[in-house]
Amino acid sequence: MYITITPQSLDGNFNQSAAGFVDYLEKENQGKPLSEMEHFFDQYGDEISVEKVIKEIDGNTAKLKKTEPKFYSITLNPSQRELKSIKDSPEALKRYTREVMKAYSKAFNRKIDGRIVTVDNIKYYAKVERQRTFSNLDKEIRENQPYATQILKLKQEVRSIERGELRGNVKILQKQLQQLEQKAPHKIDGKRIVHGMLKPGPQSHVHIIVSRKDTTNRYSLSPGSKYKASEVEMNGKMVKRGFDRDAFYKGAEKTFDTMFNYNRNYVESYAARKTFLKDPKLYFSTITRLPTSERAMAFKLLQKTGVNTSLLSIPTNKLQLTMKAINTLKKGVGKVIESGSIGI
Repeated sequence: MYITITPQSLDGNFNQSAAGFVDYLEKENQGKPLSEMEHFFDQYGDEISVEKVIKEIDGNTAKLKKTEPKFYSITLNPSQRELKSIKDSPEALKRYTREVMKAYSKAFNRKIDGRIVTVDNIKYYAKVERQRTFSNLDKEIRENQPYATQILKLKQEVRSIERGELRGNVKILQKQLQQLEQKAPHKIDGKRIVHGMLKPGPQSHVHIIVSRKDTTNRYSLSPGSKYKASEVEMNGKMVKRGFDRDAFYKGAEKTFDTMFNYNRNYVESYAARKTFLKDPKLYFSTITRLPTSERAMAFKLLQKTGVNTSLLSIPTNKLQLTMKAINTLKKGVGKVIESGSIGI
């Protein structure tokens, strides 16, 4: 499960309305009959209108400055293995989302009106999306890129010749284009995979738009707080503050495994991702020490994303990998983590 939390905008001048983001989340519904559309939902309601989502988020921004985000975006990105375990069910994802938001509320280290924050203090709306497209982070795009570059150059030459700007044989260039298209390593139904093409297989994921303010519009609940769960003295009183992202990510992962009886492999776990980022050598040596069946599954999951796991089989003293092998593996797994390909 790959989860991200991002503010409304990455620049310092935030839009005053959530309309643009909400419209973006409606893109998959365009051209679909009502029966096939995915609607917004919250903790207790389904089929919430776009107009209500915009009105509720925009109207819940009391005392926020223009330079402060009005809402945060959370995405829940299950791996294909996780999606297969729930039969790619949108209803299962909705139930899971509602449990995740309970974990989200628990990660806030503060009280509202003397009570610990609960999901009832959180104003959010979520939406299941069923499709994903290839991006520059994907292995298929990266490995097709050399061919894409040559194809683009030849197409530009063809257009220049047809406009009379260059002299050349268009038929020869078109034959070269066909050969390059055939040589590209990654295709779907015979067509070279390009940026923006729909990914095959189950691709469901969840977008959540969560207000910066609580449901009473009085208190700020920011998951972007630079303070981890802690206490500070303010006006002579000890006040709790902060958001514990570690607790949230762990809680969300545990929730999925418990709800759906999912047998999570080490390389799919949040703990593994943290280990990789802090100590890659320990990450790879941990994989080699897994029980036989778990290690085989870890290798299989990594191989599916293009990581050369043969380097983990190098005979070394006490399973200590060479730095050359570590650096090669780091490069591959790092790209996998960036794209969330194995759900970590």
